[in-house]
Amino acid sequence: MKIVGVGCGPGMLTAEAVRVLEDAMLVYGSARAIALARDAIPPGCEVHGITDYRNLRSLPGHAVVLSTGDPMLAGLGSLLEGEVIPGISSLQVAFARLRLPLARAAVIPAHGKDHDRAIASALEEIERGRVVFLIADPGFEVEVLAALLPLATRIAVCEDLGYLTERIAVGTAGEPPLPRGDLFVVVAWGEAVR
Repeated sequence: MKIVGVGCGPGMLTAEAVRVLEDAMLVYGSARAIALARDAIPPGCEVHGITDYRNLRSLPGHAVVLSTGDPMLAGLGSLLEGEVIPGISSLQVAFARLRLPLARAAVIPAHGKDHDRAIASALEEIERGRVVFLIADPGFEVEVLAALLPLATRIAVCEDLGYLTERIAVGTAGEPPLPRGDLFVVVAWGEAVR
């Protein structure tokens, strides 16, 4: 099995991912992942939407499983056995757009997880001088995080990265930006970062 990162938005498939997909005969992925990879999937390839993630381990060895972004950043790469083909992640795109050093990143998942615990982890990492990259879900409340941070802490809400509707709003804990849609990440850092 191959787990292929399709990038976080359109046009972010790597050349390696394209090569793997050109040889694919059987592809599985979410509707969004399939849409991002559609142009690289060859005619005649059997394509299936994933409806039950629990059964992915039972797929045939020649299957290609698509993962949005990079499979190793809160993706399917750590859940499945097989070769992982990295993709361009929302972390890479957000840090590039914000001109922040990836070496200072602290990744905190808050997607479908305990938001209070994620916020506590974010506070610790910011205090340590790290740049927090918070993988949010639609229910994550940026204003709750902001209320617990020093007022000068920088906060960015990065939405629809890579899409025509991409939006990056930067503010502070005192005046935090808020997401307008459901597909977003939050980046937060203290004054010492740069």
